[in-house]
Amino acid sequence: MNRGLRRLVSVADFRQLAKRRLPKAVFEFVDGGAEDEVTLNANLEAFNRRHIIPRILTDVSAPDVSTSFLGTPLATPLVICPMGSCALVRPGADFAIASAAAARGIPYTLSTMSTAGMEDMARRSDGPLWFQLYVLKDRDFSESLIARAAALGYAALVVTVDLQAGGKREKDLRNGISIPLRLTARTLLDGALHPRWAYRQLSGGLPRFENVRGYLNDTGAGLTLAARVGQNLDAAFDWDGLKRIRDLWKGHLIVKGMMHADDAIAVAEMGADALWLSNHGGRQLDGAQASLDALETIADRLDGRLPIVLDSGVRRGRDILKARALGATVTAVGRAALFGAVAGQAGVSRVLDILLDELTLAMKLSGQPRLSDVKETLLAPKES
Repeated sequence: MNRGLRRLVSVADFRQLAKRRLPKAVFEFVDGGAEDEVTLNANLEAFNRRHIIPRILTDVSAPDVSTSFLGTPLATPLVICPMGSCALVRPGADFAIASAAAARGIPYTLSTMSTAGMEDMARRSDGPLWFQLYVLKDRDFSESLIARAAALGYAALVVTVDLQAGGKREKDLRNGISIPLRLTARTLLDGALHPRWAYRQLSGGLPRFENVRGYLNDTGAGLTLAARVGQNLDAAFDWDGLKRIRDLWKGHLIVKGMMHADDAIAVAEMGADALWLSNHGGRQLDGAQASLDALETIADRLDGRLPIVLDSGVRRGRDILKARALGATVTAVGRAALFGAVAGQAGVSRVLDILLDELTLAMKLSGQPRLSDVKETLLAPKES
């Protein structure tokens, strides 16, 4: 690791690095949320509102952060969130994140709207891979994505069920961020102010949505990213559609996007293997509840029937510990990894190690020798 990366000691440091190295429009695409960013901020505040009550006189000389998910042992409690358009940050960012994750046994979730094709990812990654599905209006095309993922050996299918339309991300609308990038006076000026980013983009080729080539109109550069996705989502997708996917997919099925306990129970009853609690990091419905706040209620209602993945707002290792205390089996990170990708695979590796080191330290200082044994009693009651 180079000396510069060693000086970065938190996810917040990598966020500042990304802010310096990326054009304003690209940084705000990664960092920003929908509308007034109420939910984006609520995700962060929810973790900060929950306080740890340390225990003493336990042997925490070698904290065990391993866990098990869907019958598979995991060395860490981390998962990489599905993220579209990673190559805007740095060409090959998808592969850099997947490689850093694979080295730590962390599952990588490839997005339908990824700028890396699922075939390329399966060929280049030697770690656990999951495929995330946005259900598109052309359901035959959606089913072809499922068949491709199955043929390539993706270990789990993550079906996003709460995105009937793309959110209103006002920063993106103002900046006109799109795939492929439009060469306007503004983007040319911003590129000139960030020459290393511009050189990499020109050398790497303009990123495209590789998994939906032939479906999305690649020449439609007038649409922002949110609008491009939103215009092609199947807003009519319902419980019958989810049941059909359950019938088609013979592997592990993870349903992503529950925030209501009744929906979580219904998903469990229809045969899902795991639940993924998420509000998309505040990027879609602004004003939605923080994911961590929803977790407590849903975990209580499920009572261990299914494992739970939680994302949105994770910036510290202690956040992973708190999520576990409230019922999450594993915790997923998105923006944190993408901030790291600004510095390539070494940057992603540094971010993941920072989070895991912070988790281990939090376990020591709170008297928790095994993550798998952490319970809600670790946390003080929620503040009103």
